[in-house]
This record gives sequence, C-alpha cells and structure tokens, in this order.
Amino acid sequence: MRSLLLAAAAALALSPAAAQAWGGTGHTVIDRAAIEAIPEDGPIFLRKYEDYIGASASLPDSWRGNSENFSKIEEDPNHGWFREQFTFVKPIPRSRYEFVLALYKHYEKIKDSDPATAARTNVRWTGTLPYAAIESYDRLVTCMRYVRKAQAEGGDVSVPEQHCAFQVIRLGHYIGDGANPMHDSISSDGWRGPNPHSFTTDRTVHGRFESRFVDGMKLTVADIAPRIGKPGHVTGDMFDAVLAYLDTSGDRLEAVYTLEKRDGFANFADKDVRAMVYERTAAGAAMLRDMLCRAWAESATPPATVEPSPIDFANPKFNPETGSAPD
Repeated sequence: MRSLLLAAAAALALSPAAAQAWGGTGHTVIDRAAIEAIPEDGPIFLRKYEDYIGASASLPDSWRGNSENFSKIEEDPNHGWFREQFTFVKPIPRSRYEFVLALYKHYEKIKDSDPATAARTNVRWTGTLPYAAIESYDRLVTCMRYVRKAQAEGGDVSVPEQHCAFQVIRLGHYIGDGANPMHDSISSDGWRGPNPHSFTTDRTVHGRFESRFVDGMKLTVADIAPRIGKPGHVTGDMFDAVLAYLDTSGDRLEAVYTLEKRDGFANFADKDVRAMVYERTAAGAAMLRDMLCRAWAESATPPATVEPSPIDFANPKFNPETGSAPD
C-alpha cells in the first residue's frame, strides 16, 4: 500500500499541473523539514509518512487544471492572499463565505464607477489562502483525535494516521505557499500598479524565483533545518496567527523584487537570494511544524460544545446571508 501511494505521488510530482508554487523542491523541503523538526511530545507518528507527504507536497496544485474546472474554481484562490485587493475588508471575516460576500458587495458598489477594479474584486484576484489553511488545520485536529482514540483502545491506528498524513499534505502546501512573498501580493507574477523602483513586470519572475532558482541552488532539508528554531512560535488564536504569518511574508515582497533586479535570479550562487530562500522556506517549515504540534495538543481534549449550533438561527452570530455563524 505504501509503495503504491509513493508511486502515485511521484507521478503527480512530474505532472505539468504540479509545476507551480515553490515548485516540487521547495514544497518537499518545507514539508520534510517540518516533520523532522517535530519534538518528541508532538505527533511523531507523522515521521512514518514523511516520504509520502514529501512526494505529495505539490498535490494541491494538480487540482487546478483547466480541464477540471469545478475543482479549479474552488482550488485556485486557495494558493494566494493578495492583500492590496481587499483593504476595504476590515476586520478579515472569520468565515470563507462572509469574505466572499464582502467582496461581492464591494464589487456591486464599484462596478459602474470603476469597472476595471471591479473585475478583479473577487476571490480569484484576492485569494483565500488563510481559509484553506485553517480549514485543513481543523480537519487535522479531527483526524488526530481518531489517532488518539485508536491508541487508547489498542486499535488499528494506520487508517486515522493516513487521514492525518493527507491533511498534512494540504496544510503543508498552503503554508508553504504563504511563505513565499509572491503568494501574498497582487504582484505575484510581475509588478502591478505604481512602479517607482522599476521592478520587473515579466510574468516569469514568479517561477524564476521559487522554482528555477530553488532547483538551481539545490535546496535541501539540511540547509534550513538549523534555521527553523525551537517549537512554540504559534500562540493565541490560530486564524489570527495565520494572518500574521502571511503579513510577515508579504512584507518581504519588495526585497524579493529588489534582488531580482541584479540578474533576474540567474546566479544560483547569489548569497542574498539564497539567504532569502533559506529564510522563507525555514519560516514555512517552522510554521507548519508548530501548527502540527498545536493540532496534536488540541486533539487531546474533546471537541468544544458549541450551543447554539453555528447553523442554528438562535446563535447570536448567525448570519442569514451565509446560513451560519462565523467562528
């Protein structure tokens, strides 16, 4: 069974649709480094699935093909968070659907006066990455509860562990994407808008940084393992922590474009570009490691009782526009 899973994952890694985001190398290194950095009191059972998770690190990109448009429409926005596009949304809703509605209401407001901006006031041009990440995180906590249940009852833990491994693939991909500043800005594929520093507008800049350069420098887990740091950086509310993580990454965007001006990321020995890659992939691995450990700790307690239910009209936060209360 394990060999079949690895073979399937390897085939996906070679497919054209998977050649996006950090590229196979970056995503695999982030996932493997995170798993290897899990402390002994964390979900160490995931170490058994490191090969599967690492080989499948780009799997979510394969769900974005034009030939599977239902999947593409849902999945494409999950890989970005273009902050400049929704400055009018404050605070960020704690519900994917409330975020979508906020965008649509603004679209309706400006569609006649500013049709060009309105055309990009939708999830395809804003992204939904933090929602995809926190949704995967919640599923992971649930899966881990079943691992604990099987352990406590002396049952077969393999199935719930495999469920967890799959959710780690999803969570790891979104967190890995978020570590790249180009996934946190509308300037993801060339600079958009006012350009006083004459940054490149070439759409290939994205791939030249996160795929060609990362492959050319031959990034490895050993390169970033010493840079990950000790566990425990994720504290407080998890959704807020993800938003802060994306903001920190997005704040490095101009630094990436400044580095590109040197030689277009053609010199794989460039120490400053390598340092940026090390810092960003290490940050992704640290965030993922800490989220895995936090999920494991949360899974030790039963699910919280929420009354009234989020879909109960009596819930004080119930929003009839979405049919549910936000988190």
